[in-house]
Amino acid sequence: MTAPEPFRYDAEVQPGEIRHLRYEVGETYLGDPVEIPVTVIVGEHAGPTVGMTAAIHGDELNGVKVLQEVADTYRPAELHGTVVCLHVCNVPGYLAQQRYLPIYDQDLNRSFPGKERSNTAERMANVIYRRFVSNCDLLLDFHTSTRNRTTMYHVRANTADPEVRRLARAFGANVILAGAGDTGSLRRTATDAGIPAITVEMGRAHRFQPALIDRALEGVRSVLAEFELLPGEPVTWPGWSRVIDEAREKTWLRADRGGLVEMQYGQHPLVHADDTICTITDHFKRGERRVAAPFTGLIVGVLQNPVAAPGHPLCHLVSVDDDTRREIEREIEAGEFTERPWA
Repeated sequence: MTAPEPFRYDAEVQPGEIRHLRYEVGETYLGDPVEIPVTVIVGEHAGPTVGMTAAIHGDELNGVKVLQEVADTYRPAELHGTVVCLHVCNVPGYLAQQRYLPIYDQDLNRSFPGKERSNTAERMANVIYRRFVSNCDLLLDFHTSTRNRTTMYHVRANTADPEVRRLARAFGANVILAGAGDTGSLRRTATDAGIPAITVEMGRAHRFQPALIDRALEGVRSVLAEFELLPGEPVTWPGWSRVIDEAREKTWLRADRGGLVEMQYGQHPLVHADDTICTITDHFKRGERRVAAPFTGLIVGVLQNPVAAPGHPLCHLVSVDDDTRREIEREIEAGEFTERPWA
C-alpha cells in the first residue's frame, strides 16, 4: 500500500494534519503583507490532491462560502488524498468588494501563471499558482456572474481533454459550456499544464445563495468520490446534462436601444424559439421593443439591472437539443425543475 505524502508549498503539511494559514502573496501601498487564507487537509491515506479556489474576482462570494464549508467538513481520517482550499485569492478586491484588483483594475483571472517580476496581478498570480495550484492534481475554480447580472448554475470546461470531461461530469451540473477558456485564466492555465480544471459558475455577486452553495457542496463531494478521495461514496449524476460548444451553441442577446428592461420569459429558464425574453421601453412607454429568443434554449445568464443602453447584454442563451428539451419539460411538469435556478 502506498504511503500518503505531505503537501508541500514552501513548507510541509503532514499526513493526518489540517492546517489553516494565511499566505503572503503581495504587499499594500504601506508595505503591509497581503495574505490569502488557505486550508490544507492531508488525508491519512494516499491519493490525489484536489485544489479549490474562490474569489479570484473579489466580489464573487458564493464560492467563498463553499470553501468555508469544505474546510470545515472533511477530516484526514476519511480522505484518501489531499484537499487544498484557497478561500479568497483576490484579497484586495475582496476587501473593496469589487471584481478586479483595485490597483489599476487588473484582472487576476487573466494573469496566470503570472510572473515573479511584473505587475501586481501577475506577481500575485505567480505566487498562488507556483506555491499551491501547481502542486494539485485537479482544480475546482468557483465563480459567480459579475455585478448587475446573474448566471445559472453551470460548469465551464475544456471537454476535449478526457480527464477534464470526467471532472466536469463528476461535478454533476446539468449544463457544461465546453471550451478552452480565456488566455491567462486559471482554468486554462492549469488544464494546459496537465492539471484538469473546471470553472463553476453560480449565481450573482455580493451575496450568499444557499441553494446554489448546497448544490456546489454536493458537487464537491461527488468529485471526491469519483477520484476516490472518498472511496465508496456514490457519485452524483444529474437527471439530464447538456454539453454546449462555447463557440457555436450560445449567444449573448444585447440591447439595440436604451431604456427600461422588463423580463418576460416566465418562471423557468427554458425558452422556445420566438418566445419573448424581455421588452425595452422609454420612460413614456412609447416605442416598446420586443427581444425574442432566436432559438430554443436555456437562459444561463441574465441582466439584473433593469436599465440598458445599446450594446448592453440582456441574457446569455445556450441551445438545447430536442431530447434535452423534452427531459427539461418533463421535469418542469413533474415539479422537479428548480424555478429560476440563479434566484
